Amino acid sequence: MDFFSKDMIDAARGSTPADCVFKNAAIFNPFTCSFEQGNLAVKNGIVLGIGTYAGNREYDVSGAYIIPGLIDAHVHIESSLLVPSEYARLAALHGTTTVIADPHEIANIAGVPGIDFMLDSRAGTVIDIQFLLPSCVPSAPWDVGGATLFAEDLEPYIGREGILGLGEMMDVFGVLEADPSIGKKLRLFPVRDGHAPRLSGNDLNAYIFAGLQSDHECTGREEAEEKLRRGMYIYIREGSTEQNIANLIGLVNQDTVSRCCFASDDCKADTLFLKGHIDNCIRKATGCGLELNLALRMATLSAADRFGLSDRGALTPGRRADLCIVDDLEQFIVRSTFVRGTEIFASDPSVPHSFPSVLPSAFPTKVPSADAIRIHGTGKARVIGLVPHQILTKSLRFDLNAREIPDESRDILKLVLCNRYIDKRTGVGLVHGFSLKRGAIASSVSHDAHNIIAVGTSDTEIRTAIDAVIRSGGAMVTVVGKTKTILPLRCGGLMSALPWPEVVEHVLALDVVTRSMGSIDDPFMYLSFLALTVIPALRITDRGLFDTGECRFVPLFLE
Repeated sequence: MDFFSKDMIDAARGSTPADCVFKNAAIFNPFTCSFEQGNLAVKNGIVLGIGTYAGNREYDVSGAYIIPGLIDAHVHIESSLLVPSEYARLAALHGTTTVIADPHEIANIAGVPGIDFMLDSRAGTVIDIQFLLPSCVPSAPWDVGGATLFAEDLEPYIGREGILGLGEMMDVFGVLEADPSIGKKLRLFPVRDGHAPRLSGNDLNAYIFAGLQSDHECTGREEAEEKLRRGMYIYIREGSTEQNIANLIGLVNQDTVSRCCFASDDCKADTLFLKGHIDNCIRKATGCGLELNLALRMATLSAADRFGLSDRGALTPGRRADLCIVDDLEQFIVRSTFVRGTEIFASDPSVPHSFPSVLPSAFPTKVPSADAIRIHGTGKARVIGLVPHQILTKSLRFDLNAREIPDESRDILKLVLCNRYIDKRTGVGLVHGFSLKRGAIASSVSHDAHNIIAVGTSDTEIRTAIDAVIRSGGAMVTVVGKTKTILPLRCGGLMSALPWPEVVEHVLALDVVTRSMGSIDDPFMYLSFLALTVIPALRITDRGLFDTGECRFVPLFLE
């Protein structure tokens, strides 16, 4: 961007007043990973410099610290359950000023109109939302969703404002088989995010050779180190269920910090409100032993450099005046956030949202019959095992009799997934790890096709919960006996029309109910990933169980 003008040069020299000056602050410089004491001057939303300045507005921040605006390197806004404008208001409370979002959740439901909705929604948001285009809609060839996107669908977005590149390439098999349709997508953009859980050795080499540059799916230090050595950017993730900082942060040092960023990936509104966003990543990383200055570098300049955003990530002359003010570095609680030099008051009342008619709000499917979800058989069965704080699952084996399900003594419950787009396609499986003692939960958030998924202790309550999701036009639902608690998600069955404080209130109400049901923490987030067939190991689909290791559908009972 060209700021060369006599007016701006004079202001940078201090000959004329700046619009605003932050006085007497300790300002973090990510280039040197150190703090500098001084006065920070801003004009037209751009940093003039640090020096002796006078401003039309002056903020005395003596004793406080100024940090460049925090950046999330990889997020799906839809997973927050908020529309982009509400997500931006909540994220801003935590010092975030830029997010790099992949709208593949709504794209799997609505295709190009879903992308357009998200892109149009960035206008007027209080923080900057940049997008990577969904590379895998559907996420894998065997998935059944509401749309399919080809390179020809993505090509018109080249050069459009707010588009940085190609989003996470989840079809690892297609890349390794040199699928021509994937090649066309990879050639569209020079920036290409990856998604390759547990990929290693020569297959990892081939994946990177194909042009994939980053990964956010590392769960172990050895995996992350190998990918870093091969030249990938590593996004260290901390979301609602995907919590990888504790295992991975030892990877970061003075030599590697430029290739490491923070990402939230999938973070519900209640997590954002109660725990924070990238500020929470900083707190957790330093709590795990990372030097604060390196954590701040990851949260700012490292992410900006990864995406070629040379206009932000640091508070140096000519860059955006995106910043947050923190009183105590150890606690790292954000006092206030500024975007382009203007303070964001994200807790101000919001207005109700409406959605374009192109986004589906109706579910043409019907509640599966009692017979459709009945399990028959006895012997050794495949059971999906939850992994705490991860979206990975285990492929477990249990000897059981279908007539004894639910088996609460071994925490084995029935899992049902019905296709939201067409009637009469329902898959049934078993899951270990939810700890439910009564009732059922169901949701229209079910990555990535976002069919309706439910788990529970009785078939009647499972079917009642599914019915409530359908009648609501998308929702998260708990059912205990005849009592239902519902968070409607009328924007494609993924996002709420409500302001963020009301969404948080609804989510917390659901949490109270699920705890009374004996559930693990955040059961809806774990539930939402059980259909994601690009993540190891065992998944549920509308056609039954899918083994990602064997890359095939498998029966519930072993042959």
